[in-house]
Amino acid sequence: MVPARGKFVPGTQFSFDTTRSIAYGLVIEKSVPGTNFGKNHFELLGLPARYAVDPTSLERGYRDLQTQVHPDKFAAASEPERRVAMQWAAQANEAYRTLRNPVERARYLLGLKGFDTEEESNTAMPPDFLMQQMEWREAVAEARAAGDARELRRLHASLADSRNDMLRMLEAAIDRESNFNAGCSLVRKLRFLDKLDEEIDEALQ
Repeated sequence: MVPARGKFVPGTQFSFDTTRSIAYGLVIEKSVPGTNFGKNHFELLGLPARYAVDPTSLERGYRDLQTQVHPDKFAAASEPERRVAMQWAAQANEAYRTLRNPVERARYLLGLKGFDTEEESNTAMPPDFLMQQMEWREAVAEARAAGDARELRRLHASLADSRNDMLRMLEAAIDRESNFNAGCSLVRKLRFLDKLDEEIDEALQ
C-alpha cells in the first residue's frame, strides 16, 4: 500500500510528498524489487550472512543494485524521489565498501550477531601476541630511523603473512566454530596489524 501524501514511513528518514513517490524508501514507479531500508548489508547485496564472501557474487550484487538505484536513473523524478535514490546509492556503496574489506566485514558481521569487538576499550592481548607486537614495533621504528627501505619491505611481507593467517583463523572462528568471542579478539589483533602496516607504508613513501 502506498502511504498517503506527507505521511512519515517508519524505519526510514523520509515522508511522502506525492502519491506516486516512495514506499518504504523505494521509488514505486521505478520498482526496485526486494529492496528495503531495513535490510543489512548482506541482504542488500543478495549474499548469505557469512564471513566467507565470494568476490564474484559480491561484485555482481553491488553492480545489480547500483544499476537499479543509481541517481542518474531518477534525473527526471521529483526532488523527494531523487533524494531517496541518492540514499539508496549511498547505502549500496557503504555495503560494498564494508563487505569487500575482510576486517570490516568481520566487524560488521559480529555486530549483527550481537558482539562488540571493543577495539577502543579492550586492549587486552595474549602475552605471546604482546611480545610479537613489541618486536614488530621496535623493528619498524629502527628501520624507519635508519631509512632502511629493504627492511621495511621485509617487515611489510612478514605482517602480510601474519595477517593472512589471522584471516583464515577468523573465517574458521565465525563461520565454522561460531566462536564469536574469538572472532572479536582476532579483529582487535588485525586492527593492530593494519595500523602498523600503515606506518610502514608511510615510511616507504
